[in-house]
Amino acid sequence: MGAIIFDSSGRMLLVRRGHPPGEGLWSVPGGRVEPGESDAEAVVREVREETGLTVAVGRLAGTVDRPAPGGAVYEIRDYLAEVTGGTLTAGDDAAEARWFGPGELPRLPLVPGLLEVLSGWALIDPPPGSSATG
Repeated sequence: MGAIIFDSSGRMLLVRRGHPPGEGLWSVPGGRVEPGESDAEAVVREVREETGLTVAVGRLAGTVDRPAPGGAVYEIRDYLAEVTGGTLTAGDDAAEARWFGPGELPRLPLVPGLLEVLSGWALIDPPPGSSATG
């Protein structure tokens, strides 16, 4: 599960992964849902652990399937969230946490498929040169 968070200037919060999978790549904050935890509880916990921020969880933005070790498939549910407190600081498995404007995203080393998914869900404009429509 992941959190898609925009600030009042339209910038998106991303974390640079400090460990596999995706080590060194930028992604939305997120992680596993622990046993007995709801998706919303997991979003709040993961965002706090990775960014130091407290969030209010909104609607489900969308779901994607990604390959996992051993031929398994991860179903990832991403939720919109809004910052309600805290101070931005990288923690847990995040090597870095920063806000990025929409024009900066295509130049970043992102986890595979992130731009396409975000544009497909109409959360950002399609990447330059893509066939996606908004």
